[in-house]
Amino acid sequence: MDYSKLKKDYKEGFSTDVESFVIEKGLSEDTVKKISELKEEPEWLLEFRLKAFRKWQTMTEPFWSTIDYKPIDYQSISYYSEPKSRTKDEIPQEIFDTMEKLGVPMHERDALLGIKDENKIPAVAIDVVFDSVSVATTFKKELQKHGIIFSSISEAVKEHPELVKKYLGTVIPSGDNFFACLNSAVFTDGTFVYIPPGVSCPMELNTYFRINEKNTGQFERTLIIADAKSKVSYLEGCTAPAYDENQLHAACVELIAHEEADIKYSTVQNWYPGDENGVGGVYNFVTKRGICKGDNSRISWTQVETGSAKTWKYPSVILKGDNSVGEFYSVAVTKNKQEADTGTKMLHVGKNTKSTIISKGISFGDSVNTYRGQVRFNKRADGSRNYTRCDSLMLDNSTAQTIPVIQDLNKSSILEHEATTSKLSEEQLEYLATRGCDEDTGTKILVNGFCKEIFQKLPLEFAAEAKQLMDVSLEGAVG
Repeated sequence: MDYSKLKKDYKEGFSTDVESFVIEKGLSEDTVKKISELKEEPEWLLEFRLKAFRKWQTMTEPFWSTIDYKPIDYQSISYYSEPKSRTKDEIPQEIFDTMEKLGVPMHERDALLGIKDENKIPAVAIDVVFDSVSVATTFKKELQKHGIIFSSISEAVKEHPELVKKYLGTVIPSGDNFFACLNSAVFTDGTFVYIPPGVSCPMELNTYFRINEKNTGQFERTLIIADAKSKVSYLEGCTAPAYDENQLHAACVELIAHEEADIKYSTVQNWYPGDENGVGGVYNFVTKRGICKGDNSRISWTQVETGSAKTWKYPSVILKGDNSVGEFYSVAVTKNKQEADTGTKMLHVGKNTKSTIISKGISFGDSVNTYRGQVRFNKRADGSRNYTRCDSLMLDNSTAQTIPVIQDLNKSSILEHEATTSKLSEEQLEYLATRGCDEDTGTKILVNGFCKEIFQKLPLEFAAEAKQLMDVSLEGAVG
């Protein structure tokens, strides 16, 4: 690909020329053992992987979604890629340069720029995952002062094996679905977070995922545990080079909220979407699920989805504790040949549980944008309630679909559901034109107004970034 001609609407599409150690392509038990060996894992984790791999071999890849993609050749993928360093703990300068170009602070001093008060806590701590490994985690010592564990999951396996063993695979069982099962077998790195009882995390936690190598997949694992009466806000971002080949990103995210705990999980998803003809782009097939395990707990998902060629994800909450709360706020944008099948599941188990779903879909070009959701009230979920609103905005003759599923096994439950499908108002565009706005600017103003409710749910530091990303994504929506 001629990167000099890369479209301006994906400035993150450059690749990094860094020497990497890449294992040979193919997937077998030997591959799984090799990954475990490279990461120096204990026997119990190797057995966890092998059990998942053997299960995966018996499973059939699902094709029931609205996504149409070329079959994945799992033997043509390399499942482990790590940048080479002169010493074990050294990070190649090329990676620092890449992250600086992307605006990701890998040095703690960078995050502290402009902070003059030595007692003031920085806004964000970050874990950087490059291909298959975590290469840097900032402010670990600062967070440790509060009893907070913020590290790569590989490091957590070595330093806190009792916690990882206790919670890994408890929300997403290794055999849950085809791609979760694959992840359980071959995951290489990701982020681990533990917030102790009664602690409110003093800064935002952030993981940035970057794919670089061709013909590789990224299979990260994120595990966040909020103990009783604790609170944490976490954000993830991601980018990849603009390759003509498709790459697979199959992650698993597990959230556990104990009694009166609060987890806010935000995503600004910006994987390479492929070109205007549908060539290249990332397959983003992920499983994300949280459990409100304790009474009065809360889990909130907020996501802005603008990238990837194919997206398949349903961040979900199991509302087990009485009076627990689950929330889902989402904007999904598709253009050109992009296809997205996204949504959420809210499973009401405990009494007086509440869930809210606000989904915004924006589509143009030849894209397909589908909301798929499930709300289930179990028999014992007395006094539970859900509010769902799904709004679709089509900027031309693209395809937008809404597929809600409601299962109500409790007569006392209350469910409200609204859905709209619309196009931009010509009257509003004409009004903006009288105020000096061209059609492109007017479209961006109206779309950002459409998404405002979701942007407001993002951490303040990232709301402006999401709006800017939305503006860039809308390039070419008019004309």
